Amino acid sequence: MSHNKYNITIESAHDGFYRIDMLDHHGSKTTVYEPTIGDVVNYVKKWCLNADERKLERDTHNKAIAEMIALDRQAGITTNTSDGLD
Repeated sequence: MSHNKYNITIESAHDGFYRIDMLDHHGSKTTVYEPTIGDVVNYVKKWCLNADERKLERDTHNKAIAEMIALDRQAGITTNTSDGLD
């Protein structure tokens, strides 16, 4: 059985908003502001449910960047001061 751990901090912020700091079991973190406790609960629920999808997207993005860097090196377009990705 998999155990998913989330760190969620909710505190009062400015203008009646709530500040929510969240960290999931994959190391993704975010901070958002919501106007009501209902909005806080809805956002936190969606964010937690999407943790595995976020990790997959991050892993896919990181793999694509690594592949671009490898292609740049093969093509000889990288130097010590430029990564060739811009």
